[in-house]
Amino acid sequence: MTLIPLRLGLQQRVLPEYRVSLFDTLADTCRDGLGVFAGEPQPIEAVDTSAKLVRAVRFHANNMHVFRGRGYFCLQPNIVQWLNEWQPDALIVEANTRYLSTPSAVEWMHRHRRPVIGWGLGAPESNLVESTLRSRFLKSLDAIIAYSRTGAEQYAAAGNDPERVFVAANAVTFRPKGPAPIRVPAFKGGQPCILFVGRLQERKRVEILLQACAALPPEIAPRLVIVGDGPDRARLEDIALKVYPNAEFTGAKHGGQLDVYYQTADIFVLPGTGGLAIQQAMAHGLPVIVGEADGTQGELVSTLNGWLLEQADAQALTRVLLDALYDVPRLRSMGLESFRIVAEEVNIEHMVEVFASAVEFAVSHPRGY
Repeated sequence: MTLIPLRLGLQQRVLPEYRVSLFDTLADTCRDGLGVFAGEPQPIEAVDTSAKLVRAVRFHANNMHVFRGRGYFCLQPNIVQWLNEWQPDALIVEANTRYLSTPSAVEWMHRHRRPVIGWGLGAPESNLVESTLRSRFLKSLDAIIAYSRTGAEQYAAAGNDPERVFVAANAVTFRPKGPAPIRVPAFKGGQPCILFVGRLQERKRVEILLQACAALPPEIAPRLVIVGDGPDRARLEDIALKVYPNAEFTGAKHGGQLDVYYQTADIFVLPGTGGLAIQQAMAHGLPVIVGEADGTQGELVSTLNGWLLEQADAQALTRVLLDALYDVPRLRSMGLESFRIVAEEVNIEHMVEVFASAVEFAVSHPRGY
């Protein structure tokens, strides 16, 4: 793995559990250490921040949130204090103009002639004021890391030099260590098994999955396993009793507890947004059906390993399931392609390599502070 021969800082609004492996792996490549500056989420957010960094050094941000929901802003008033303490040679920040303290961090770094790399989803179309503020902020950065090719294209379209834009497909799993799982060319007992794994929230649209399974003909009526817990569980169990009573709700499972569910499934389905479990499913050699979400799913899902739902409704999902479940050999082939993608293209190790390349570029190609 490429060595980053300096001290690196990384700003986050919060430190979700799923980022810990990435940041500790990144810390392994930093010769002089990685400091992660992050605070706490809003009370209404369903963000698991329980995991602790082992090799990276955590610094606590005093997050102050203004407003709620998607329109919130966040202040981190002690960010310059952290920079003075940690003294990073390069800094990675979330490329989000709603984080109102980040420009002061960029200014501090540039005043000390040190580069700043942004990291974000992209730059979708927005109103004139937001677009102008975002453009000004992005152009102050020495390089940008996008979650996806779509995001990179948006950054370039917003006026950023494509040479300064890097793509690190959003990964939450390591490269698989063993060969792809081998699955028999038929459903166990003649009945397909559909798997959902994730926090049970309305935005995951699990009710659509229940309705779609209920609409399938009896000969392919699946065993539906819903792994997870959350605020929407009671509502979903009520819907299941009326619509698809054979659905199994297992509650939350973590780590190695999930393996048996991935191993016995035939296909993974996430109709809504989010879904860190998609990559876990692919690492277990499963084809996937997912909602289009924010565009990052395009790095993971193609016609070779699954389906992207253009419409998040039960009718569209039923059509896709009909297409999928009547062709078992194709499903198995798609599962092998899922495994290949995670093994070769979308994994934490590859993500760290891109981060190292972006830092090296930013250090060697400063904008001229």
